[in-house]
Amino acid sequence: MTEMAALETLRQLMPPTAVSDTVTDWDLMGQSWGKGFPSDYRHFIESYGAGTIENSFGVLRPEPRGAEPGPDEMLMETVNAQDAWARGEPKSPELAGTSPELIAWGVDSSSDIVCWDASGSDPDAWPVLVRSRGDNLWSRYDCGMAEFLVRVLRADFPACPLSDLSLWGRHPAVFLNRQEEQRLSKAGLDPWTGEPDPYAGMFGD
Repeated sequence: MTEMAALETLRQLMPPTAVSDTVTDWDLMGQSWGKGFPSDYRHFIESYGAGTIENSFGVLRPEPRGAEPGPDEMLMETVNAQDAWARGEPKSPELAGTSPELIAWGVDSSSDIVCWDASGSDPDAWPVLVRSRGDNLWSRYDCGMAEFLVRVLRADFPACPLSDLSLWGRHPAVFLNRQEEQRLSKAGLDPWTGEPDPYAGMFGD
């Protein structure tokens, strides 16, 4: 599946709910990381923004190296992934003896970290690596970010690659970027059900 085909399929399975709220200087990103980023991720951020799928899976906001890392964002989760790999956690057979260059792009509510192996010269060919907290195991998936999400939403892997099963076979799925989630909450609604919520907005952004 090409990157553009995967993105179009993803839009059908998970239609954007609002315009992207994430403005990114991709030239600065490339300079600071020393490499470009996959086209499907760039288009996802430009179309959807950073945010959350079904209140269970977060797509991380792109951050240039040297920026102040935000909680649950690309820089911090990349460090967490690198630390987990360095601890020698178990790995699936195809990862035995490898030394990937990890960049995190997603996390889920079970504390799984979803990364690219960015060691290759072509960002659109970077495979997805998942550090499953539930299985305490690293696994590789030979597809890009958008195709990975499509295959999770379609339950199209032999088994769910994530510890949290909330997205497994779940479509249509709802994605909310940060701004849209906050807007709904401030309007007194539960962002994930659309129902009135007397507690919405009480605890800030």
